[in-house]
Amino acid sequence: MTTPSPVSTAVPTGEPRVRVRDLRIWYGTSGAPVRAVDGVDLTIHAGQIVALVGESGCGKTTLGRGILGLLPPAAATDGEVVVDGTDLLRLPARRLRAMRGDKLGLVFQEPMTRLDPLMRVGDHFDELLRTHRPRLSRAERERQAVDILRAMGIPASRLRQYPHEFSGGMRQRIMIALTLVLRPALVVADEPTTALDVLVEAQILKILAELRSSVDCGMLLITHNLGIVLEAADRVAVMYAGRIVEEGDVRQVFAHPAHPYTRELLRSTISLTTTELHHIPGSPPDLADPPPGCRFHPRCPDAMRICPNSDPGDVDTAGGQRVACWLHRLDEVAPADREPLPDREISVADEA
Repeated sequence: MTTPSPVSTAVPTGEPRVRVRDLRIWYGTSGAPVRAVDGVDLTIHAGQIVALVGESGCGKTTLGRGILGLLPPAAATDGEVVVDGTDLLRLPARRLRAMRGDKLGLVFQEPMTRLDPLMRVGDHFDELLRTHRPRLSRAERERQAVDILRAMGIPASRLRQYPHEFSGGMRQRIMIALTLVLRPALVVADEPTTALDVLVEAQILKILAELRSSVDCGMLLITHNLGIVLEAADRVAVMYAGRIVEEGDVRQVFAHPAHPYTRELLRSTISLTTTELHHIPGSPPDLADPPPGCRFHPRCPDAMRICPNSDPGDVDTAGGQRVACWLHRLDEVAPADREPLPDREISVADEA
């Protein structure tokens, strides 16, 4: 078990580098549209890592790719994605493409599918910097490549090697270095440590935590692994059925989860002290036909009569979290609506 890296506890000041407001992304189908992201708000400051967690099918990857404008043609979007004062959803496709690399970076799950096996590592950096920094000399391009690779723990002597000469963890470091060398405003890291063993995973997370301030970028870390969230992130956003149901300081959320879904996710995490397995009954809903009211109510152990009838909206808790749950707005709920939802009304989907 790795020792958690210290995360920043300072409150960010000034304008955020990334501001997402009421973002909606849906896919057209032969039936009803699939609302993969449905009214998401998110803020990321410079030097801050925000983790995005939730079960498969909750919309995490769609949200990350939607922020970067990397959605398939069948997708439609609405809302705002403002990066350094520019609303990406209002940009022509050509201008948005030009921002990728300079302002927007993406770290993929599997680096071997993204690195050209016929190009040396140094050539990958040279091509990238020639495209985005055409005024740099060859010597300066090589110096910048060497500097960022050293920060990732890779010596300059390996610039002349090919991707297949590196381990999986080293290739992922190269991918991260290729993303950070241009110092983008935002990096979306989509499951960047999924294929790695726990020791290499811990090394990469430590590097990301150390580099985020030096390159002055904000990072959205998409992951299923709640363990790495506590090690690497400053804040965490919990996503369910296309919406953010809880968001706040990572240590506060882990210590005092405010939403029943967050609590159930944390209970399902395996650690060295686990004595029995826990799971959340059922599965995430069909996003073409989500449940009414609170979308978690069919699986929620604390569901009340009001939950399927009305969306709770967001409320700020005393602990500083932003949470969408009627349990934190009980003063607005009539006594009859506070009654537990009868079991016969709780529709739990078949186990996956």
